[in-house]
Amino acid sequence: MNSDDLLASVSDVSDESEFYTPMPDGYIRGRCRYVVIVGTVISGLGKGIFSSSLAKLLQDKGLKVAPIKLEGYLNIDSGTLNPFRHGEVFVLDDGMECDMDLGTYERMLDLNLTRDNFATSGQVFTRVLEKERHGEYLGRDVQMIPHVTGEVKMRLRELAVKSNADVVFVEIGGTVGDVENAYYIEALRELAYEEGPNSVCFVALTYVLEPSTLGEQKSKAAQLGIKRLMEMGVQPHIIACRSARAVTEKVRQKIAQYTNVPLARVFSMHDCDSIYIIPSMLREAGYDFEVIRLLKLEQRINLRKERKAWLKWCDFLDRLEALKYKVTIGVTGKYTTVRDSYASIIHALDHAGVHLNSDVDIRWIDTTDINDDNVAEKLAGLHGMLVPGGFGVRGAEGKIACIGYARENNVPFLGICFGFQMAVIEFARNVCGLKKANSTEIEPDTDEPVISVLPEQKKIEGLGGNMRLGGKDIDLTVDTVAWRLFGQKPKTHMRFRHRLEVDPQYIDTLSKNGMIFSGKAPNQPIMQILELPDHPYFIGTQAHPCMTSRPLNPQPMFVGLVAAAKKLAYPQLQLPDPAAAAELILQQTRQLQLTTENSS
Repeated sequence: MNSDDLLASVSDVSDESEFYTPMPDGYIRGRCRYVVIVGTVISGLGKGIFSSSLAKLLQDKGLKVAPIKLEGYLNIDSGTLNPFRHGEVFVLDDGMECDMDLGTYERMLDLNLTRDNFATSGQVFTRVLEKERHGEYLGRDVQMIPHVTGEVKMRLRELAVKSNADVVFVEIGGTVGDVENAYYIEALRELAYEEGPNSVCFVALTYVLEPSTLGEQKSKAAQLGIKRLMEMGVQPHIIACRSARAVTEKVRQKIAQYTNVPLARVFSMHDCDSIYIIPSMLREAGYDFEVIRLLKLEQRINLRKERKAWLKWCDFLDRLEALKYKVTIGVTGKYTTVRDSYASIIHALDHAGVHLNSDVDIRWIDTTDINDDNVAEKLAGLHGMLVPGGFGVRGAEGKIACIGYARENNVPFLGICFGFQMAVIEFARNVCGLKKANSTEIEPDTDEPVISVLPEQKKIEGLGGNMRLGGKDIDLTVDTVAWRLFGQKPKTHMRFRHRLEVDPQYIDTLSKNGMIFSGKAPNQPIMQILELPDHPYFIGTQAHPCMTSRPLNPQPMFVGLVAAAKKLAYPQLQLPDPAAAAELILQQTRQLQLTTENSS
């Protein structure tokens, strides 16, 4: 039986057939194509970067793309994962807490993704077990094949229907050798069979070793990793080789010969200065058109659109590679040994820096051992400071000390989520005279809970003990820094991930002493942006603005921070104030977007 016969005859559940291939309503087989990215040798090689870069090239050609990340762990989402183990938790606008690679896709593709773009084994198994409990398998014994693999295929096809994508990019987390990935790979092997020829392109991302003691590149580990994939019934069409230096012709030949992949499709994805260069590397090597040809998509591409999109991207790259000024910004947190914990912050600073012609040098500062006595020494030489989000007691007092130093010494400051809360505590203690001010997260029985979980919020939000998650509107106060940063609009929209708020009983005291709450939740007693008027740049938000920053559209609060840092570092330049700089860049990006839309 071929794939046509299979799909023509199969029903969702049948005692007459071993096939189980559920299809969502509206799905047309062969309409959507799939690009599948799997890893070998080791994890953390940049599958998300490769996948999003390739997806961008196809998107530039006028194709509609939709990414999905498949994770093997049993968690329902990434919300409970420690940043030390898995990097930052990225929050989508619909509130889904997911893998940091979703942030890579959003930035590279300039898309707002949803929970449809993220799946875990926990989600897949939950859906299977719910169907079993409801009798949807009609007495069949529920097995990994075909029921669990069928659920994976269902998720991919549902995404294809909902997004109306020309190409769905499927990234499998971890490596081929991980036991939890076996059923994902089997599901995708089945998908390729069912969809028919030229419907699925498999990409193997591997690693070429170069031991310092040998002084040459070794491909055996890469060969064996790809062989493991082939043993599972999947023949890769493209191989991307990660390495410190460009992969040699000899090594590429060995890998091509060993894996049956044409040499032209064995790509060197070696280290480079910025991930934003990867699309150029792929484009120059012709891998975008290799995928187009493999998936028979020649008739759907729009080369005129591609030229315009690529000119915009090249302009960004030109500015990225010719930064004239340099500023140093301290990131004061407690996960500073794992840079992936702050991936979105790093990128948001980079985006702002490029648009301000400034190379942002990040100084990582662990706040665990910082106090009032050593804070000046620890923060010496900074042009700006950012206090990021976090949870728990460790490092909190150090963050408060850092914020106090920034406030008193006119160091530009941006507080995010937990950093916003610590700024309220510092101000309450040292300006308002509330010496015992604290957060109930840090000190549950504090006498002055300026930060707490509000009964009103629980009632209004209906969240109980859960976090306030996802995109929320913010009402902005006219004639404030925040109002100017966001283009003098009455509202803005940012993403949130927090449990605690500024306690309303202290808002009047904080305001009378000079703190301005310039952003508030519509029709709710929830303060979302604060600022101090007599400071070069002192602003905080309960939101995570870094999660919506994009290369061609930098986030205004980060633009303001870098602009203020640049003004402090280069007083001789007579630069505009941070809000004015952010307004100008916002106008430029909007004009560019308008011009592009009109020309299209």
